[in-house]
Amino acid sequence: MSPVFLSVLAAGQGATLQDHGRHGWLRYGITAAGPMDPLAHATANRALGNPAGATALEIPLGGIELTAEGGPLGVALAGGAFRIALDGNLVPPGAALTLRPGESLTVRAGRAGAWLYLAVAGRIDVPAMLGSTATHTRSGFGGFRGRALQAGDRLPVANAQPGPGEVCTLVAPWLDRDPGEIRVVLGPQDDYFSQDQIAAFLERPWTVTAKGDRMACFLDGTPLTHAKGYNIVSDGIAMGAIQVPGEGWPIVLMADRQSTGGYPKIATVIGPDLGRLAQAQPGTRLRFAAVGVAQAVAARRAEAEALAGPIALDPLVRTDFPSEFLLGRNLVGGVVDGRA
Repeated sequence: MSPVFLSVLAAGQGATLQDHGRHGWLRYGITAAGPMDPLAHATANRALGNPAGATALEIPLGGIELTAEGGPLGVALAGGAFRIALDGNLVPPGAALTLRPGESLTVRAGRAGAWLYLAVAGRIDVPAMLGSTATHTRSGFGGFRGRALQAGDRLPVANAQPGPGEVCTLVAPWLDRDPGEIRVVLGPQDDYFSQDQIAAFLERPWTVTAKGDRMACFLDGTPLTHAKGYNIVSDGIAMGAIQVPGEGWPIVLMADRQSTGGYPKIATVIGPDLGRLAQAQPGTRLRFAAVGVAQAVAARRAEAEALAGPIALDPLVRTDFPSEFLLGRNLVGGVVDGRA
């Protein structure tokens, strides 16, 4: 049997390979990396029967174009509402399909969302580093040669299998998330802020800026002020920690964050809402809502339960035909001249 590859025909900036992340090394200054939207990453994998944390492609707004080599390859896509086309025919943002040699799967930024995940039916066969294949581009290790994907890369797929015979939509209602409200647990340094500033943090709208990347999400709005200064003894940074530096604008630390930081952290985004925040495109307005630890744990359990069983696949049947869908189809074929 010929080896199967997922080949990159073209790639925008920042597409990488990510698994569940590189955990257990923070004390050595090595952060986890892993997906920006863990729920969408897990959903794409589970749709194909893979472990939730298996290696998959993380595709940012710059997009990517792919093909299969050596044989048909099942793929599943989940995450933002990107514009996806298989040989020019539009595909739903949450879908499973078979990519055949010679076919082109094109992913471009769409109406919503900032990250899309593509899992394969099989295993992307790249070496693990410190127990993980997650790419950490700033450190130059993990993933495919320690860097973002680029045109000409050929990703070997072990135990490759075809996907469904026709394009199917993923039945994953938990991915319909409004980024408008992000749940947080206050602390660990909320005592560096007066009660009126904590209230302002929760009540004011914040705008996602274009400055963000895999390291952090930068927010704009009315700056916060500190009651006890803005320097602390550096301590560990969890994904979702919200630092407030001297300028007063919150910074949410994300997958490629630094291991320690010396600014007070007013709150931490709960795990189930990390993807909700990550998917917010620049210009999105959002608010934070404080919850208790028990509520955060309950939300995490509900998320785990949603992913515990198989994800249903529905053959693509359209009842609406928007212009974008129609323009993506060849509706003129077999034309004859009836005047003969």
